[in-house]
Amino acid sequence: MDILSQNTLFGIIISLITFEIGLLIYKKTKFPLFNPLLIAIILVISILLIFDIDIDTYNKGGEFINMFLGPATIVLAVPLYKQLQLLKKYLFPILIGILIGSSIGISSVILLANIFGMEEIVTLSLLSKSVTTPIGIEITNQLGGITPITVLAIVISGIFGAVIGPVLFKIFKISNKVAIGISLGTASHAVGTTKALEFGETEGAMSSLAIGITGIMTVFLAPVCYNLLSLILK
Repeated sequence: MDILSQNTLFGIIISLITFEIGLLIYKKTKFPLFNPLLIAIILVISILLIFDIDIDTYNKGGEFINMFLGPATIVLAVPLYKQLQLLKKYLFPILIGILIGSSIGISSVILLANIFGMEEIVTLSLLSKSVTTPIGIEITNQLGGITPITVLAIVISGIFGAVIGPVLFKIFKISNKVAIGISLGTASHAVGTTKALEFGETEGAMSSLAIGITGIMTVFLAPVCYNLLSLILK
């Protein structure tokens, strides 16, 4: 096993295989909690623990996958381009919706962190939980947070949003395609967008738009909201 794990391709192959297994299970069951990303994470962690493989060893290949996160996010602009007329029609409500969603997402982290007495560095690491990983990591680095915590928070928020989102749409009888896409993209970034694409091309396009705008807004809103609420809550 050591010979295999020391190979750079080990991290890549394990990641791809576990994700494909997760994808297969989700397609067979259609059960929301069986999210392919969540299953892949659990399987990868299990393999590393069972065979006592160091995380740095896994990252020799895993880091190559991280390199494609940025380009993969940009590719989401393709369905958006196809829905350009719809974007122009609803531009103002879309921007307002994303602004409110981003502000609430950041503010809720600060308020809950204050209630539970979290350390400042942990709070700073959680502020960018609702943006896509490349943007979230950069925001955390600028704020002086802990990157691994940010990545974990982003993954959890993405999966949680993708699972809970459709349930909330049914409860509150939300059927507007733009609203569904924007809410999923704003709250749960790329993972939410994969769920939005299951609803339809319009939902996927709006969700991919929300990813970019939420990221940009969070860059400015995170430090402002943190400093403002910190003063109020003191």
